[in-house]
Amino acid sequence: MKRDRKSVDERQSRILEMIRDNGEVKVEELARTFGISLMTIRRDLQYLEERHLVNRFYGGASAVNHHHTMTGEEELQMYRDLIGRYAARFVADGDTLFINGSRTCLYMLRHVENKRLTVHTNNGWAIEEELPAGVSIHLTGGILRDHIMVGEQTMRFLLDSEADKAFLGCAGVYSDGEFRYDIPTEIGINEAMVSRTRGELYFLADHTKLQHRADGVNRYGSSTYEKPCTLITDEKANPEVVESLRSLGMKVVLVEAEMKL
Repeated sequence: MKRDRKSVDERQSRILEMIRDNGEVKVEELARTFGISLMTIRRDLQYLEERHLVNRFYGGASAVNHHHTMTGEEELQMYRDLIGRYAARFVADGDTLFINGSRTCLYMLRHVENKRLTVHTNNGWAIEEELPAGVSIHLTGGILRDHIMVGEQTMRFLLDSEADKAFLGCAGVYSDGEFRYDIPTEIGINEAMVSRTRGELYFLADHTKLQHRADGVNRYGSSTYEKPCTLITDEKANPEVVESLRSLGMKVVLVEAEMKL
């Protein structure tokens, strides 16, 4: 036990040295350097921050005398992570979930802590994703398109399955309540997930995906769901689009950068 604590202390000292030498360091870089998980690195940085030795920012940490300016991409990734963190509160121990090809929905699973979950997904990224021990991933199989599994085998798997809840991403959410998908075959797959879900349906989409659309424009590759759903987005979403969706009966949650999750 003492040996383990010593190794942790040594690693945290080296992390602190790297941050002071470079001004700031990203979590991914530290994980590669030390050959450990992102989760462990985040715990190390939290420990150092609590002792006022570093300042954490989304995706990394900086020296206390170094100011980090968040880029637009970092801000977007921050909101996507916040959306996933918020969505994780709707997952209960023992749930069976459907998750589609969305990266945000997959990242949500990082935040379910010690819950025991069964996840049916066509998301190829799940193979490499670092997830809590209680999460059991069941891949649909099928033909890989980018990172998404599609085709007859995928549909057969989903139609033979059931889930308590579904967490779905999309390429866009229009103000008239339609969800856009860039891979047309995703429409049938997502509809199958929705139809085989016994309970709640959640859509996760950052503010860049909420948009207006004139009638008749870009309707190819979109779908509308009659089942009640909750859209989880962020505080920068277009308020007019949000109000339009709410007027259609959709529950819309806006996560905030300062929200304590």
